[in-house]
Amino acid sequence: MNPSLFTAVILAADRGGRDPLVENSGACCKAMVKIDGTPMLERVVKALMDSRQVGGIVISGAQEQQLPGSDFLAGALARGAIRWIKPQESPSNSAYQSMKSLPQNTRVLVTTADHPLLRADIVDEFLQRSLATGADLGVGLTDYASIHARFPAAKKTVTRFRDGGYCGCNLFAFMTPASHRVAAAWRRVEQQRKNPLRIIGQLGWWSVLRYLLGWLTLNKALGELSQRLHVSIAAVHLPYPEAAIDVDSIADQQLVEDITGSDK
Repeated sequence: MNPSLFTAVILAADRGGRDPLVENSGACCKAMVKIDGTPMLERVVKALMDSRQVGGIVISGAQEQQLPGSDFLAGALARGAIRWIKPQESPSNSAYQSMKSLPQNTRVLVTTADHPLLRADIVDEFLQRSLATGADLGVGLTDYASIHARFPAAKKTVTRFRDGGYCGCNLFAFMTPASHRVAAAWRRVEQQRKNPLRIIGQLGWWSVLRYLLGWLTLNKALGELSQRLHVSIAAVHLPYPEAAIDVDSIADQQLVEDITGSDK
């Protein structure tokens, strides 16, 4: 495989507990919930296959559940276009172990199966912009104002800084071996992703105070986190509000189907 290309890791495992989205859909698991008749995982895989920047795809999920639900995925596995790896107990550990299974210098794109609006052009632009930063890790973000303007019904977790509110896009470009330290740190804050203050707390309590008072900018926060982890992290701003839309609920599923329906 071309070493300049990325290997995409798709986090596709369920995390236990009752999930109304899965129950309502009748799917075997969240990754196989359908949007307009197509499982979300299949939509994500197709977007990555169409990307010019992705040279391989690894799925961290339950192969015994997900593979029988899609002839497309079964065919892709048979011809070697995708491969499966056993998921771990958490998304961050799944990402970390998936990266460890690859050659050390492999560039890795991490995304999720519940990202059915992902497209090849979004992937390519994100990876190109990430490489242009010269950082070890690129983190995809979209400003909340543009998301709210385009999709006012979307319910999003917003991290607010002095220079605005931002939402994650479930796109992470690990471009150097040093970036793997971020994956290790990610495991430590796994359960805190819905609590921005605790995440900011990884920067130190003075940073938390500045965040509370509205003094901390996004780039300053990432700069301080980079210093703590001894790795360079860059925010990669994407001009696609849909890049920040994932499916965590029945309402999210309906929103995405409304969006895809409007695109036909």
